[in-house]
Amino acid sequence: MASLFLIRHGRAAASFGEHRDPGLDAIGQRQAEASAAELAGLAPTPLPIFTSPLARARQTAAPLAARWARAPTIDARIAEIPTPSAELGRRAAWLTGVMDRRWADLPAAAQAWRQALVDWAAGQRTDTVAFSHFIAINALVGAALGDDRVVVFRPDNASITRLTTEYGRLALVAKGRETPSRVN
Repeated sequence: MASLFLIRHGRAAASFGEHRDPGLDAIGQRQAEASAAELAGLAPTPLPIFTSPLARARQTAAPLAARWARAPTIDARIAEIPTPSAELGRRAAWLTGVMDRRWADLPAAAQAWRQALVDWAAGQRTDTVAFSHFIAINALVGAALGDDRVVVFRPDNASITRLTTEYGRLALVAKGRETPSRVN
């Protein structure tokens, strides 16, 4: 059985509808440092680190990578859900509309993205840390619970959600800290 530590990125310097790939703001940087300290306590031996290619996730992973002297593997499968429009205003409106839906009701491209994400997580054979995003973490928790809602909980920035995988099946150990935060 492998443990998966899923960390939502720290607070971004801009929202999903304001910037395509913002980094962290000052609060997000402090959140990244705090999550690194917490993870080091949960897993005192360095584990493989994966991160979304997006700046806010990579910057959240950086303090743990430095602490463990381990370079993260960048993996697009754990990036934020792809949107059908590159136009910022449309992206934000699309994401807001998707959050109250079920995966089965979304376009085939969104369902394929979710399946690739779940396959990545279920395929982990060793304890792993992954820095990802609000919808991606929800997709994995929903898969573990057999819940088809796009949003099953609201993970706070830099919160740590724990899953296990065994024989290709995901199980929820603990949801990360929650907050009624905006998606950023």
